[in-house]
Amino acid sequence: MSPGTQASQSEAAAPMAAGARLESMRRRVRLSRLAVLTAIAAGPVALCVAVASTPTTVQAATPAKPTAVRTAAAAANPGGYAQLFVSAWLRSSADDATSAQARLAQSMAPGVELPDPAAGAQSKPQSVTAVRTAQRGGGAWSVTVAAQYADQSVRYYAVRVVSDGAGASFAVTGAPGVVAGPVRASVPKSPYGVTVPEGDLSSAVGEFLAAYLTGAGEVDRYLAPGVALAPVSPAPYSAVSVEQVSAVEETAAAEQMPADGTTVHVLALVEARDADGRWPLAYELALKARSGRWEIAALQSGTAQNGGAR
Repeated sequence: MSPGTQASQSEAAAPMAAGARLESMRRRVRLSRLAVLTAIAAGPVALCVAVASTPTTVQAATPAKPTAVRTAAAAANPGGYAQLFVSAWLRSSADDATSAQARLAQSMAPGVELPDPAAGAQSKPQSVTAVRTAQRGGGAWSVTVAAQYADQSVRYYAVRVVSDGAGASFAVTGAPGVVAGPVRASVPKSPYGVTVPEGDLSSAVGEFLAAYLTGAGEVDRYLAPGVALAPVSPAPYSAVSVEQVSAVEETAAAEQMPADGTTVHVLALVEARDADGRWPLAYELALKARSGRWEIAALQSGTAQNGGAR
């Protein structure tokens, strides 16, 4: 067979092959349509099967790029370290450098000179407390420590402390310096501006605090659903009376019980008594109305929700 004849046959076969492929594709589409229509007539389950069996092209999803998460390590607070050092330093003497307090102070602050109190001087404090901590650059800190003495006088000492990068080790870099104490901050206006009259709300507060502080009754009976709060144990007081209840919301002063789910925030001033005397206390509470009664939803006196104050 000549080359020209072979070329002619190839050119004739190409349209036939293309037509066959096109006819095959049309047949598959017709079959798919027929299967879906049949499934619709048969019911929802058959439709799901037909759709699942229909050829589907799925584009591969692009893998998500990993997200870098940065965790900042909280710097360790050297307040306790400075407090311990000042306590040991004030209780030590240069005349007795081998005493336990002197050795402790020197181990925490190498090279720091010890004090030299006069004979019989009452220089040893009753208590030492860190009251302010300020971080400086390069791992340096300034800690203010308050020392209270037997005559009720208070002195404030500023201590310089350095720490390593991880906050795992500290060192005092110099002798303490006597400084003025922190200035008292102005007290903001209380948000509890609504006076709560005697009634269901104040009674609920009084009964709960009596159970919480004296053990008179079960605390759980006064709590809203889902609130867990253990009483103070052992019970520190023999009697508790509510002196005043103030609220944030006007709803707390209403005579009628509000709708279920209504929440009010109150400040209760109470008087607690024990064998040693009378103690004025304050508690911040959140109460929620349910089924015609007030229930304790949170105890927030100086702590997180559901926390307690003693």
